[in-house]
Amino acid sequence: MSIVYYTLHNGVTIPSLGFGTYKLQDTEQARDCVAYALRAGYRSIDTAALYKNETGVGQGIRESGLKREDIFVTTKLPNDRHGYDEALRTFDESMARLGLDYLDLYLIHWPGKDRYVETWKAFEKLYREGRVRAIGVSNFLPHHLETLRQQTEIMPMVNQIELHPYLWQREAIDYCQGHGILVEAWSPLMRGGAAFTEPTVSAISQKHGRTNAQVILRWELQHGIRVIPKSATPARILENSDLFGFALDQDDMAAIDALERDGRTGAHPDEFLF
Repeated sequence: MSIVYYTLHNGVTIPSLGFGTYKLQDTEQARDCVAYALRAGYRSIDTAALYKNETGVGQGIRESGLKREDIFVTTKLPNDRHGYDEALRTFDESMARLGLDYLDLYLIHWPGKDRYVETWKAFEKLYREGRVRAIGVSNFLPHHLETLRQQTEIMPMVNQIELHPYLWQREAIDYCQGHGILVEAWSPLMRGGAAFTEPTVSAISQKHGRTNAQVILRWELQHGIRVIPKSATPARILENSDLFGFALDQDDMAAIDALERDGRTGAHPDEFLF
């Protein structure tokens, strides 16, 4: 596997493909899947305190046999731990569970109602101290990002949002790309198996001799979006990584673009308040 890398606005490079760990159980399943993914060629792991599998993820990283500097690791602050001091304490707890000396990317998992600015200032402190190489957010809309731009000193390097053929958050993508923020897609293959039954995607898959999942992930990559598909199945883990030996043409891209239908499956950030 020859993964393409993106460069964040602070100069840090990040693999365009990562391995997601949502719903992987701690400890054995997370450990084994992470170690397998890394041995299979993935070089980035995405977890979160909310997933309750950071311990297993850390074990899988160590059991992979790779050097720490060759793995890009992301975790996220849980929603009930916002606030300056609380965010700093929570970071230490995540690092202890992961068993790492530094983190590559730390994200605010959801913006919530009104505490994300003070939380972000704690993230800026962690970044300035070199404890994390990059800082970012998840599920932030343009107005959240604009608040950070006006009230803090460092713009997020990454925004991880729900994004797939049925939900193409154009306003958020345009804001992020206009301000040098890399967009990551969570649920890049859609929940509920829609990715595997969509006729338009199936036709393009047959055209290229690829699977529906590979076509959708490739579509996102060609839009400059970072993808972090998850799976607990070795064959699917391998399939989801085989994205760099083919390309979609303009007609393919346009056909998938046209599938957008505001098909959000997760919470809306303006409605999920805490």
